[in-house]
Amino acid sequence: MRICLLGAGNVAVHLGKHLQAAGYTLVQVYSRTESSARSLAQALGCAYTNDLLSLSVADYYLCALKDEALPRVLKQIPSFPGLWLHTSGSLGLEVFEPYTRRCGVLYPLQTFSKQRELNLKEVPFFIESFSPELLCDIRSMAEKLSEKVYELDSAKRRYLHLAAVFACNFSNHLYALAAEILHEQGLSFDLLLPLIDETAGKVHEKSPKEAQTGPALRMDRNIIDKHLAILQSEPKRAELYSLLSESIFEHNKKYE
Repeated sequence: MRICLLGAGNVAVHLGKHLQAAGYTLVQVYSRTESSARSLAQALGCAYTNDLLSLSVADYYLCALKDEALPRVLKQIPSFPGLWLHTSGSLGLEVFEPYTRRCGVLYPLQTFSKQRELNLKEVPFFIESFSPELLCDIRSMAEKLSEKVYELDSAKRRYLHLAAVFACNFSNHLYALAAEILHEQGLSFDLLLPLIDETAGKVHEKSPKEAQTGPALRMDRNIIDKHLAILQSEPKRAELYSLLSESIFEHNKKYE
């Protein structure tokens, strides 16, 4: 089965490589940036283009594009042969409706970086389509990539994506702020890695609520006020610290 891959970012890099390893033929990579399309195409050994009017004939058109880019790209495509898929957690099937009903979703719930290898077998994939027949085709593709494949409609997938932003993107931003605080004091972020690993590991065995620790849990003003005093010259950090502390306290109190 032939795949035309639209996109050359983190998700496209991983899916392209793993689909090829699963036996699919990557016939072309499209990216608005020619150098990006060329780079991924060379890695996959296929053709590339930055011209939407020059898309190759394929069985699948897999759109691993930014959410804001996909509607713009679809408007420029003259015809829609094959089965069209997107990989977004927050876009619904309706993005394809003005153009084709032969469409679906193949959403991998994971954070992707180009240079970091991933075992996709452990990554949950969420699939959707208007057609039960096409859903079977999408499931077949997903099961060649992962052992964890689930059907999920667009509305529920948006909530899943929202939860993922809280769990992944926001937590990583807090790592970045922690790294800045340590760097300003000449300390290494590596000092926090055992703590981070234990915190993440704990929620495999306990609920996040049960795993919560720290001064905000019981609103220990002695420690919290000391931390806020340190952050006196950093109002944005202080505001975030106070907001998160209040959220932790209120969330814990709600379930007491």
